[in-house]
Amino acid sequence: MKKIFGLILLMLILVSATNWSSPPPEMLHSIEGTWELDSFYSYDGQDITDTIEKSEGYRQVKMYSKGKIMWTRYVPDDPHGRFGYGSYRITEGELIEVIEYGDDAMMKALDTMRNFTFELILKENSFSQITLDEEGERTSSENYVRID
Repeated sequence: MKKIFGLILLMLILVSATNWSSPPPEMLHSIEGTWELDSFYSYDGQDITDTIEKSEGYRQVKMYSKGKIMWTRYVPDDPHGRFGYGSYRITEGELIEVIEYGDDAMMKALDTMRNFTFELILKENSFSQITLDEEGERTSSENYVRID
């Protein structure tokens, strides 16, 4: 009888030590990686009104890693490339970039604005950073595809 009681007690201890939680939630997509600009959208406040493709030779790449962002842009008709570096964070539906330094034109722009907040639509292999006006209406977006 003592053996049966001991076995029952041992089984209860083992069962109580088992994790009875629900399965972990589905992982959200990560913005970490390298992305290339694919297109631009224009909005009428909420809906897309126009898609603007990149011009021939135009390239813009963003890299996100461990809370840091680096972006670069090349425009064939502009002899000066553009770049910026800073930090980023993602909140519920928002991408917030804080640019710390960049090329000469970027440094001049940073005198007036360093924090950039966008509505974020993030998928596994694409994302859109949507610019909002003062009333929170969509005005335009940059649309990226994952390249790494």
